[in-house]
Amino acid sequence: MSKLESMSDRKFLFGSIFIISNRMDTLLQREFNQFDITTKQWFLSVVIDNLFDNPPTIKEAAKEMGSSHQNVKMVASKLEQKGLLILEKDKKDARTTRLKLTEDSYDFWKMIKEEGAVFTETLFKHIDKDELAIARRVIQKMMLNINEMDKGDK
Repeated sequence: MSKLESMSDRKFLFGSIFIISNRMDTLLQREFNQFDITTKQWFLSVVIDNLFDNPPTIKEAAKEMGSSHQNVKMVASKLEQKGLLILEKDKKDARTTRLKLTEDSYDFWKMIKEEGAVFTETLFKHIDKDELAIARRVIQKMMLNINEMDKGDK
């Protein structure tokens, strides 16, 4: 039995999450290079489009991404330079900046949607619905635990 096979499930999953994250980032970046977009820029756009009904604040987007305000602001600025995002001062509170996807952004993401669908389909190939449901519950619990751990640091 190899060291990997004898490893506890927790250790295996812990390490595998990092490996999967790094490999996904590398593979996605390879796809996005032709479009001059980074995976972080793509992810911010996905978060804004899928998790909010109205343009979120930088703070709200950062929370959903599990990132810092400063990192999201930097990524958002790059998207703004590319014409894919507008950093807009909140009408009620000028200290707050909202992130609004542009029409060009929607057109751009529509253009590369097929590549994303193929990537996702290939990533989850040979994983049935029951396995996905179990994985979802495990990941949700891990996210709750991470949130609890994060609260303890403040």
